[in-house]
Amino acid sequence: MIDLYYWPTPNGHKVTLLLEELGLPYTIKPVNIGSGDQFKPEFLAISPNNKMPALVDHQPTDGGAPQSVFESGAILLYLAEKTGKFLPADTRGRVAVLEWLFWQMAGLGPMSGQMGHFNLYAPEQIPYAIERYGNEVRRLHGVMDKRLASSAYLGGDDYSIADMASYPWIGAYDKLPADFAAFPNLKRWHDAIAARPATQRAYALKHQVNPDAGKPLSDEERKHLFGQR
Repeated sequence: MIDLYYWPTPNGHKVTLLLEELGLPYTIKPVNIGSGDQFKPEFLAISPNNKMPALVDHQPTDGGAPQSVFESGAILLYLAEKTGKFLPADTRGRVAVLEWLFWQMAGLGPMSGQMGHFNLYAPEQIPYAIERYGNEVRRLHGVMDKRLASSAYLGGDDYSIADMASYPWIGAYDKLPADFAAFPNLKRWHDAIAARPATQRAYALKHQVNPDAGKPLSDEERKHLFGQR
């Protein structure tokens, strides 16, 4: 029913987390971002920003032609609305989940990505950038910890797409772990999600799809990943 254009990155994990929770049938279409698959015309036809993940639903609810969706947050929202799950139906609950979903898209994801880039992948160490993004990610972790001190999950009492969006970005880089000692509520939340069977199934796809995950990048991979193409 669903084709998922995917590579095992934090943004890719967001969607497999939800699909595994929903139990929807889906087929993974690997997009090897290290070899430049994201620039192929057939992929750009469904993801014009040359970023994965992207999705094609062959059984959309309107019964029409296949529906393509790009951007991870939009995909989460699309699937939640399609199934009526992991997004509250009441107005206030829905607003809370969407607030934290968009918070992740605008803040936690981009800032964590920049932190990882300047610490681990930049050709030269730039202390200002390392400090700037490290401090901002720590601040965002503090925002989450404060929210989770009074709420089981980011959007409220129930697990939702807001949590699935943020979870892959906490400890996304092995060499840059989250400071769980300073943020115990964040740790409690992270541990609870990690223990879910659907989470474990989603992350098991990592080495199935990319057996080289975790290995040093080649010069060619850097060109495709970091805009030097």
